[in-house]
Amino acid sequence: MILSVSRRTDIPCWYAEWFMNRIRAGFVLTRNPMNRKLYKIELSPDTVDCIVFWTKDAENMLPHIGELDKRGYRYYFQFTLTPYGRDMEPGLREKAKIEETFIRLSERIGKTGVVWRYDPIIVNERYGADFHRAEFPRMCEKLAPYTDTVTVSFVDTYPKLKPGAVCPVERGTVYELSEYIGRTAADFGLRAAACSEDPELGKFGIESSPCIDPERIGLICGEEAELRPDKNRRPGCKCAESVDIGAYNTCPNGCVYCYANAGTESAARNCFSQDPKSPVLGGKIGEDEVITDRKLKSNLVGQKRLF
Repeated sequence: MILSVSRRTDIPCWYAEWFMNRIRAGFVLTRNPMNRKLYKIELSPDTVDCIVFWTKDAENMLPHIGELDKRGYRYYFQFTLTPYGRDMEPGLREKAKIEETFIRLSERIGKTGVVWRYDPIIVNERYGADFHRAEFPRMCEKLAPYTDTVTVSFVDTYPKLKPGAVCPVERGTVYELSEYIGRTAADFGLRAAACSEDPELGKFGIESSPCIDPERIGLICGEEAELRPDKNRRPGCKCAESVDIGAYNTCPNGCVYCYANAGTESAARNCFSQDPKSPVLGGKIGEDEVITDRKLKSNLVGQKRLF
């Protein structure tokens, strides 16, 4: 099983203590966001092949890395780090400090364990193409020694998003910036990748690549993993199947482009009322709720061949 922690909320940033309590307990309860059914997931290292952390700030997970290692877990981080200000990402710390956290994390676990996400690319009146042409190489210069891949995507728009701040990126601008990003990433020795994006970006050196990546998981685990495609993935997505233990509407980062929150205030309330000892993230367990054991197993198939 691949454990996703989490596409729905920033667990490393806001719920590191809760997550480690679940690791120590050996299980977690999670709700299906579609039907609200409650499932019990075993978290032993024998069942969890690899943990994929998704975060915009891993500072609060750093003190727990040693314990994860001692317990025998394998993992890597999808670390989103953009150059936007608090007008776009109001709940985050100063970006220079988060960049230093990125570096310290990589120094601790190695560059294979930290994927940089320059994601999403927003183009508006304040953050135009020239802004990205200036900030992307600056960030490449600082972060390239500490990662092997930069994953990019262009912002998706949803009806609830703030007009003007987040708007569709014209195709010509997408191609223009993609050419620049692909070339610049290569100059710094970075592999440029995209998930669920226009396959035409490949001609600019941005390859289509999964975020839940069997190849990276194999490298980290030292064994090949037989992973099925994620049946819920979007068109163009190549991610492998994983089990997500997060909950929507629980992230106080407040990013204006986020689809996972119903509202910033309610997400913050849900976060700060979370019991770190609760087996479930977001809300409480009702007396009449039925908990179903979800039977999962390892997907590792044996020692990976080196030659």
